[in-house]
Amino acid sequence: MLRAKLKNLLTGSTVDFTFKGNDKIEEAQISRSKAQFTYSQNDNYNFMDSSTFEQFAIKGETIGPTKDFLKEETAVDVINFNGKPINVGLPVKMDFKVEETEPAIRGNTAQGSVTKPAVIETGAKIQVPIFIKVGDTIKINTQTGEYVERVK
Repeated sequence: MLRAKLKNLLTGSTVDFTFKGNDKIEEAQISRSKAQFTYSQNDNYNFMDSSTFEQFAIKGETIGPTKDFLKEETAVDVINFNGKPINVGLPVKMDFKVEETEPAIRGNTAQGSVTKPAVIETGAKIQVPIFIKVGDTIKINTQTGEYVERVK
């Protein structure tokens, strides 16, 4: 017997399942393609396939927290199931401009505070070091949502 967690590719839900020794399973037909993020409207995120130039939309709830780091014209990897796009993958590290953050105040580090909240150009809120100011360009890990470095 083999116990496994299975993930539904369309809904994202997971279920526990037990396989017996002679059970056979069919592998999901997943393919990958390249696309470019074009724009978002309401909760739909619109993309253009890089090879066919066809446009398609994916709901924000399907994309999940990745949507916080989608910038126009960003190249993404599209995951297709049975020829239908079901999710996207971003580059691991991307550059963003800081739109809002508190100014650094001399002596802040004495309180033990080494980070502060900031809002980047996509509207996502992240923690950044206290030396980051409005207008700086920073590199963010899109998988964890964490600050990586300041870009020169």
